[in-house]
Amino acid sequence: MELEVRHLRALCAIADTGSLHRAARRLGVSQPSLTTQLRRIENTLGAELFRRERTGCRPTLLGRSVLSRARPLVDGMSALVSEALAEAGAGGQGGPLLRIGATASRVIGGWLRGLRAGLPGTDISLRVDVSAHALLRSVEAGRLDVAFVHEVEGFPLAVPDGLRQHVLLDREPQFISLSLDHPAASCPVVDLKDLATDRWMVDPTVDGEWDGVRKVLAAAGLDPPVLHGDYLTAASLVVLGEVVAPCQPTSGPREDMAIRPLRDDPLAVRLLLVSRPGTETAVVYGELETAYREAARAAASYHQWLVRHRSPLARTS
Repeated sequence: MELEVRHLRALCAIADTGSLHRAARRLGVSQPSLTTQLRRIENTLGAELFRRERTGCRPTLLGRSVLSRARPLVDGMSALVSEALAEAGAGGQGGPLLRIGATASRVIGGWLRGLRAGLPGTDISLRVDVSAHALLRSVEAGRLDVAFVHEVEGFPLAVPDGLRQHVLLDREPQFISLSLDHPAASCPVVDLKDLATDRWMVDPTVDGEWDGVRKVLAAAGLDPPVLHGDYLTAASLVVLGEVVAPCQPTSGPREDMAIRPLRDDPLAVRLLLVSRPGTETAVVYGELETAYREAARAAASYHQWLVRHRSPLARTS
């Protein structure tokens, strides 16, 4: 079998996620298919590239060597395709391009709308990814100009050297979503101990998410059952009372779900705008800040939190 870029991309996905299951999900293939593909790659190279452990997949010495050579090739091919598409999309008009990326956020819609108004004539593209690290690598490789990402407290992102960082919010608390008939839903603030017997749902493909939740639960002496899945599925299960799930404080309000702050804000993230050197970010950052402020103002309990903490993002203009 000849190795192709798709094979190298699969190896990078396994290394990035640390799991065949999560890598398959990122690549949009089944886990058995990815497992078979990995076995064929290893047979071609004559040795194991990953050790299969109970906690996931870890690169072997050969695996690390192959990955160090694979990543530049994968990034280079992605950059080639991305830049070719951008040039083709521009249609020879020669207008400015702005390629933005973001992890999932309620702020994206307002940010994109503001950018289109603030940068007339600019061709703006958007890429949303669950992985902040994937977005940062895209900025480093030149496939994106800026990325709005979150960093789970206690699990810092590996920001590539040379990229510029702009902190939007040093500490954003994460709230909890509950069914309307959950006993704690009647409280304005929820204690972790009131969720000790609930099933939690966490998306492990979000960089640092599961590690952050697990650390906070352990510190509180809690060991609740945990389901792994995406947050769209989590929302539907929360409504049915099957699980509780962490959520962004800008979420809601919703008529079918209760969204509440956790006492003492044990779960938190840092919000960053990361850009390539030479990228003009004044308008990009300004519109992001405005969009975030609007989203926070629409979520009353979170806006009150910002006011209590004297955040400049609480101002109304």
